Amino acid sequence: MSHKVITIAQQKGGSGKTTIASHLAVAFGQKGKRVTAIDIDPQGSFTKWHALREAKFGEGFTGINFSSISGWRLHNEISEFKNNSDVIIIDSPPHTQTETKTAIRAADLVIIPAQPSPTDLWATDDTMDIVGNERIPYRILLNRVVFNANLTKEISGEFSKVLDTRIGNRILFASAMMDGRTVTETMPSSIAALEVKNLLKEIEALLFPVSSKIVKAA
Repeated sequence: MSHKVITIAQQKGGSGKTTIASHLAVAFGQKGKRVTAIDIDPQGSFTKWHALREAKFGEGFTGINFSSISGWRLHNEISEFKNNSDVIIIDSPPHTQTETKTAIRAADLVIIPAQPSPTDLWATDDTMDIVGNERIPYRILLNRVVFNANLTKEISGEFSKVLDTRIGNRILFASAMMDGRTVTETMPSSIAALEVKNLLKEIEALLFPVSSKIVKAA
C-alpha cells in the first residue's frame, strides 16, 4: 500500500489545526497504520504536543515518526519517510501562503478545519482558493461546534464539501493535548473519541479502500 499525505490547512489561526492533526496521527496509529507527522508551522504547537508525548511515553515510543522542519524542506522530508509510512500528516502554518501552498501541493487530501463562525467562513474561502488552484481534493471539517445552535446550522449551509463528522467544542480535547495524548487514548468511550473515530472512518473511505458505517455522535 502506497503512502498517503494529509495536509491540515487553514489560513485563519485558531481553527484547531494542531488538535485535528494530533488526533488523526494517533487514531491512524491505533488502527495499525505507520504514521509520520510533520510540523511546518513556525508556531510549533504540534512539536510542543509531541514533546509532551515523548516525555510521557519515552523517545521512540510515541507511536509516531515526527519531524519539525521549515516548509521549503517538506518534499525532501516526505521522500525520506514515505517508504516507512502509510500516512503522512502535515500541520501547515496559517497566514503563510508560500509554505501552505507547498504543503497543499504535497497532499493527497487537504482537511480544512473551520469553526461555524463568519470569520472562519471568510478565511476558509481563501484556503479553498489555494486548494482549488492546486487541484487537490479537500474536505471541510466543522470543528469546535456547538450543536443545535442556530448559527452553527446557518454557517454550515454556506460551506461546500463538508465532512459528515462534526467535532464538538469539548474540553476533553484540550485536556488530552496538555498531557501529550488524545481523547481516543484518555477517554476512548467518550463522545469526543467517537467523533474522532468517525472522522477517521470518513478519511479512510476517501483515501483507502475502506467501507465503514459512520456512527452519529450527539
